[in-house]
Amino acid sequence: MNPDSIDMDLARRVLQAEGQAVLRLADQVGQSFAAAAEAVFACSGKVVLTGIGKAGIIAEKVSATLASTGTQSIFLHPVEALHGDLGRLRRDDVVIALSHSGQTEEIVRLVDHIKALGARLIALTGDSDSALGRHADIVIAYGPVEEACPMGLAPTASTSCMLALGDALAITVMQRRRFQPADFAAYHPAGSLGRKLLKVEEVMNFRPGEQLNLAADHLSLLEALSEAENTVKRRSGAMLLVDREGRLSGILTDADLRRVLLRHRGADVLNRPVSEFMTRRPRHVRLGDLASHALAICNQNRIDELPVLDAQGRPVGIIDVQDLLGIKTVSDAGN
Repeated sequence: MNPDSIDMDLARRVLQAEGQAVLRLADQVGQSFAAAAEAVFACSGKVVLTGIGKAGIIAEKVSATLASTGTQSIFLHPVEALHGDLGRLRRDDVVIALSHSGQTEEIVRLVDHIKALGARLIALTGDSDSALGRHADIVIAYGPVEEACPMGLAPTASTSCMLALGDALAITVMQRRRFQPADFAAYHPAGSLGRKLLKVEEVMNFRPGEQLNLAADHLSLLEALSEAENTVKRRSGAMLLVDREGRLSGILTDADLRRVLLRHRGADVLNRPVSEFMTRRPRHVRLGDLASHALAICNQNRIDELPVLDAQGRPVGIIDVQDLLGIKTVSDAGN
């Protein structure tokens, strides 16, 4: 393909047209949108999205976003609905129908059946005075839109408006539900989103009695090293020191130990208290914290080992930065 044959100015105009169409919506969000969001939030059944063609594809995406953010939702193809799948609808459902013109035959034919079942109908359309708009209980109308297609035929700016309003609706309801990262994690166990939402206990490989170097802080350096070495099969790159109540009091990494031995050559350093050389009050995470939070601490402080504590401040494991490979911080984008 010859790059010179591609009209880059047209590409830029398409993006500008769609962006401007979406930005215009921010000033149009009002009572109808609020009523729709409240209806979705209060729905005791499921939220059913329907549409055909490009609008149907947008409806599927909006349904998926609702489902992943705490709202029970399905997509219902209007043609299949007219051939038996209306049986999926119940009186306590809320139906959101997408049609730019509001006159799409398959959607309009559904309206009477939806109303007969007693389900609430929300229209997402460009024309509030259309057949769909007139019969809906709530109308989110984005008004006339000039398509970005030079022929004015291919759905472009109109579907961008539908998608943006659908996302706004889903995220508004998500906030209303007080949906938290832990809830998100339950619905996204795989992929980069799932990794971002893993808990520290799900990724730490060093635990007490297995691979965790743990010693009392009142011992000598030699005694602490011996105690830690005798209690694990495969050690981490750091030793955790605890007080007489078993709470974390310090950390001594392999790098710390090398520096101590080099600095005190010839001295009887091994018989001195380990507490002289440990880093006191080290940075740590607690059970239930996100692994991405642990990664952020490691990155910000340039450390490779991070203790994991229980609610009483006792070590239950240690995170090695190698355990966090492939995990992004919560603020990172992408899925």
